[in-house]
Amino acid sequence: MSNVYEEMTTAELDEAIRDLEEQADEIRARGLSLDMARGKPSAEQTDLSRPMLDLLTGDVELSDQGAPVANYGAPDGLPSARRLAADLLGVDAANVIVNGSSSLNLMHDAVVNALTQGIGGNRPWIAQGPVRFLCPSPGYDRHFAITERYGIENVPLAMTPTGPDMDEVERLVQGDASVKGIWCVPKYANPTGITYSDETVRRFAALRPAAPDFRVFWDNAYVVHDLYDGGDQLLNIFDALAEQGRTNLVYEFASTAKVTFPSSGMAFVTASPDDIAELRAAFSIMRVSPEKLTQLAHVRFLRDVDGIRAHMARHAAILRPRFDLVQEKLTQGLGDAGVATWTNPRGGYFVSFEGPHGSAKRIVALMRELGVTLTGAGATWPYGADPLDSNIRIAPTFPSLESLSDALDVFVVAVRLVSAQLALEARQG
Repeated sequence: MSNVYEEMTTAELDEAIRDLEEQADEIRARGLSLDMARGKPSAEQTDLSRPMLDLLTGDVELSDQGAPVANYGAPDGLPSARRLAADLLGVDAANVIVNGSSSLNLMHDAVVNALTQGIGGNRPWIAQGPVRFLCPSPGYDRHFAITERYGIENVPLAMTPTGPDMDEVERLVQGDASVKGIWCVPKYANPTGITYSDETVRRFAALRPAAPDFRVFWDNAYVVHDLYDGGDQLLNIFDALAEQGRTNLVYEFASTAKVTFPSSGMAFVTASPDDIAELRAAFSIMRVSPEKLTQLAHVRFLRDVDGIRAHMARHAAILRPRFDLVQEKLTQGLGDAGVATWTNPRGGYFVSFEGPHGSAKRIVALMRELGVTLTGAGATWPYGADPLDSNIRIAPTFPSLESLSDALDVFVVAVRLVSAQLALEARQG
């Protein structure tokens, strides 16, 4: 569909802009204060896990299959917690470490260990000269922040409907030994919501990196975050590796951050026996023992994978109306304008929005003026540098349905106004 504002006469465009500016002024006068900046669970969602707080009473036995809960020990996590994580990811519990509440923290520590100690007996990355990391974009800003923080060059890669551009991944990984890793959110990717195809997963498993210390950082953050029945199916990366007879290539991460309580859950990592042994040694220096009371509460509350899926179905019942509302409001407000496209994910936490080139920063700034906070424009690209200045991450999970509806109405006005202004500016040269 063509851009309706580009097809208007100049007089019609001037009139459309005046009308939209009047709508913006009316919104501004309302003094709104709405937040769609981050993908946080709503209070309704975190309330689902309140019963877990009653499970650890003063008479609970503080041991787990012989592992101490009330003292030091079990550095890889409680046996039942490791089994639960392993069953969720479809891996061997012997190759799982459960430690802390943040998978991002585990990713950070894995990067720091590679930089300072090296991987697989190779020299530390920091001693090898320039190091590069591949960043499928639009992607997760906190991933990019880790590698940027330590002076690693973030290299943006195009995302496709089936995952990262694998022709480019293969070219760079197999032809450049300075490429040491790639960030991946393989299921319901942040922010596009796409799930990597079986072919994409198999092409990852078949990589023959030029660098022997290259690793795929497989952040399976949304492994059970389906919004609808019959959610997307992601091929198990370790099964794909086994098909190839490969090992020592992937670190897989996940957590219960958006299953129970953010910042008060379980985080876990799995890898090949060699790689997990290396991470175990690194973590033993970084931390004495995991927080096992939290782990015990989680395994008693969630019980098993079926228990997790039943719990997540209750999450989905809360989230579906929000995601459906995004589609309804954007379709009604922008579907006939020809100025934007957006994703319609089957799970995860985000909708990825593409406006006209050069519009994202202006839309986000205008939204802020009108009382709605969005994720910063450019955040979904390394260094905040969206080359087209067009992508905006919509996070509909935290606001109430009423607040979300208001925010989306404001968003439609902002997108239309900025799109009309850009059309007029282009015409004026």
